[in-house]
Amino acid sequence: MQHFYFLFAAALLTSAAPTAAAPPGRAKAAINSPKHPITTPIEQPTADAVGGTVLNDAGEPVPGATVFVKGSFVGTSTNQLGQFHLNVQLEKGPITLVIAFVGYDSQEITLTEADHTLVINLVPSATAGNATVMSASRVEENILRTSFTIDKVTTAQIERISTPEVLSALGQLPGVDVNSASMLFTSVSTRGFNTAKSERVIQLVDYMDTALPSLNLSPGNLVGIPELDMESIELIHGPASALYGANALSGVILFNSKDPFVYDGLSVRLRGGQRSLLDGQLRYAKKLGKKLAVKINLSGMQATDWTASNYEAASFSLNPQGSPLGYDAVNRSGELSFQFSPAASQQLPGGTHPDLYGKTVYMPGFTEQELVDGDNTTRSYRMQGAVSYLIKDNLQLTLEAKRATGTSTYQNISRFRVRGLGTSQYRAELKGAKGFVRLYSTEDFTGSSYELAQLSALLLRSTAQETSPYGPLSYAQVYFSTYNSAYTQAIQQPGATREQALRVAQQAANATQLKSSDPRFAELRRQIIADDVPGRGAQQRFNSFLNDISAQRSFRVSDFGTDLILGGAYREYRLGSDGKLFADTDGSRIRNYEFGAYGQLTQTLLRQHLKLALAGRADYFRNFSPALSPRASAVYSFGPDQRHNFRASYSGAYRSPSQLEQYGHSDVTSFIVLGNIGNGFRGYAFNDAQGRPYGTPGIPLSAFEITLPKLALEHAKTVEVGYKGMLLPKLYADVSYFRSVYTDFVGGRAFAGNVDGSRPSQQQLDEGLPALSDRAKPTRFIFTWYNNAQLVRTQGATLGLAYKLHKALNLNGNYSLNVLDRRNLPAGFQTFFNTPKHKYNMGANGVAAQNLTYAVNYRWAQSHRQEMPFASGSIGSYSSLDAYLSYALPKLGTTLQAGVSNLLNSNNIQIIGGPQIGRLAFLGLLVDVK
Repeated sequence: MQHFYFLFAAALLTSAAPTAAAPPGRAKAAINSPKHPITTPIEQPTADAVGGTVLNDAGEPVPGATVFVKGSFVGTSTNQLGQFHLNVQLEKGPITLVIAFVGYDSQEITLTEADHTLVINLVPSATAGNATVMSASRVEENILRTSFTIDKVTTAQIERISTPEVLSALGQLPGVDVNSASMLFTSVSTRGFNTAKSERVIQLVDYMDTALPSLNLSPGNLVGIPELDMESIELIHGPASALYGANALSGVILFNSKDPFVYDGLSVRLRGGQRSLLDGQLRYAKKLGKKLAVKINLSGMQATDWTASNYEAASFSLNPQGSPLGYDAVNRSGELSFQFSPAASQQLPGGTHPDLYGKTVYMPGFTEQELVDGDNTTRSYRMQGAVSYLIKDNLQLTLEAKRATGTSTYQNISRFRVRGLGTSQYRAELKGAKGFVRLYSTEDFTGSSYELAQLSALLLRSTAQETSPYGPLSYAQVYFSTYNSAYTQAIQQPGATREQALRVAQQAANATQLKSSDPRFAELRRQIIADDVPGRGAQQRFNSFLNDISAQRSFRVSDFGTDLILGGAYREYRLGSDGKLFADTDGSRIRNYEFGAYGQLTQTLLRQHLKLALAGRADYFRNFSPALSPRASAVYSFGPDQRHNFRASYSGAYRSPSQLEQYGHSDVTSFIVLGNIGNGFRGYAFNDAQGRPYGTPGIPLSAFEITLPKLALEHAKTVEVGYKGMLLPKLYADVSYFRSVYTDFVGGRAFAGNVDGSRPSQQQLDEGLPALSDRAKPTRFIFTWYNNAQLVRTQGATLGLAYKLHKALNLNGNYSLNVLDRRNLPAGFQTFFNTPKHKYNMGANGVAAQNLTYAVNYRWAQSHRQEMPFASGSIGSYSSLDAYLSYALPKLGTTLQAGVSNLLNSNNIQIIGGPQIGRLAFLGLLVDVK
């Protein structure tokens, strides 16, 4: 029976040209005498071999050009000398070779017999937009004629990236925001609502989701694929749920890896530089005959990570920076606070001086550097193996396994030191002429990761070694009682003012806090980060699985330009944390699932000058109402080679709440984190609608009542228009404008309530603060997630220009505008827009000499307000000057490299509470043996 299903799938996917084949060319190849002599082909030619050299218009070799047999997956790429060799089957009749390279017109050559002395001269493309993309419509199309804003980063551009990791370099694209919480933990978003975890942008590698199943976040490229194996990166701006489903609310990032049939050989990249940077990557691919190919990727990287050091007062601090009462700093953790009052006197040994009633005192806490205790090395290790088999020339089976682990710092509601965080992923894919069937499974694991806020709080709640007349006390209790007693003594001194007494009290209390230099600090730290029990340890613990199966089939409905694609997907989550993160307290994994189906109908009219598309997707969930995601678009092309393209579209999209937002359950004693998919919650806020705190005399309890219904999906609707094409023979432009409306944003909230969701009685609240942190009591401090019904509107525009002056000088620049409409928003409403209104890039690149390549880019973003779960506040304008230089030695298959990011070491803090991303320079060596 399994054999029957395999044959059935193969029959469905076979016939016609495959979606992965090279784009058809518009002209035959020019076969001329080269300006440089042809060197001996790499392999000894066989009777059915074709091969030769690909040259540019100047007669120079073109490395990295692809050579395909038209209508098949049979192909290869040229080496650094522009040479290629390909075994083909000629006994069944003539074949057509398609030769393609970005920036040049694709060429076609029809062959009837073997020939290994071909010389192909590529002609520069008149449109500078001959690249093809798959992600926009899930079928291959020219990037100029896509109906949505999309960017493509080519292999050559990836090689020139000089930032520590590839995602941070995407900030050079128009309309793209990057947030670096550390050296390797970078998130990407488009069109606003930027966060530190990219929950509204899907990140895919060969269409497999790279997000951690437990958290639904992509940890940058920490566990992705190495740059040596990246064939290209495609980035869709804006809503894409119509074809990609959940969480494609703001875009899609697709990493396309290199096919071992096309990119075979050995590649090695070594880099070393500042901050003890060591980076090594190895890729090996080998064709084992005409049908079978294998690929292996290995990479390792380590460097000294950036450390956050913003010690300004956080927006939620009750005291200003420098206050003698202490304050809550953005990048200090463990600033436990205590509000002195007559009611709280019983909790504090020694009582409370009346002068301190109503005042909140903060402990100093610890810096990030103290908490990581010198362990600020970031690491990334990745290994991957794949086997591909050509069942037919246009039907390919791929089996893949990969494992990746990383150590870095992540930021969300707190900052986390992730150590050994990683994923294991397995894929089986059958890809044919008209579609695919794909299965993959992802497992995540935490290693020995821990949260800095919990670590610091537990350190200060540990029992102090000093003796006390009141019995064993924690460091926090010692601190606040010392503050009170020191103030009481100081204020009694003749002529002492309250300000002076507060300063004396703070100095005396600070002397009692546990010091990071104390051996006991190191002992307690080891115990706490090794303990994964919430409320007792800071170690994070989860281990979940995601299983996904999807399929797609394309149809030619008519010979009049009507095409249809149909697809569907099912995914299942198996969540596990032993009750430490999720509500799997019975020891069984929590099962969650979602499934959907989509379709897209495309019609070309007016002799292919007009392309209309209508797409839609329906998704169903275990915990939410069904979601419909429509999309309609039109592209009109005109001019020579259709070099002018106007587009317009309407899209609807949604985001599904994360697994933690649905099933969270973490009891840290002082409060409890709960998911919200039951009957919602009813409780009491800490402040009323006017901002007055709970307990203010004369305000009834009813003024603090809140109701948080169960979670629902987030939604967005966007209208977009744009232009992409050649304004002048060498001037390429991409312009877009959009307007979006968002509803049901998911946010977090803390309140006092019952864990079963009911509203506490007056008696339960009157039991006082100790009862609210007692696990045996039903009434607790609760943190959960909810939907905000406020309508939020945004609009924006991007402008990208590229001018090819000469092969030695290509100029490019882009500008992005993002505007949040605040006219209908309530005062104080947090939108989490987190995007600069203005930002721009300016760059240049080229081949200065025959083998000398360079690239330079300057990026600037305007200061703006950021509202994050971790902290809120303004970040200043930031910029970065990045540069790359390489010199190729083609006969040795070697390239010498040098690069630097943030050359001027200017302000580059991209996220509130994040680190200064400083200068990082490196020297490197790239060896490519084909």
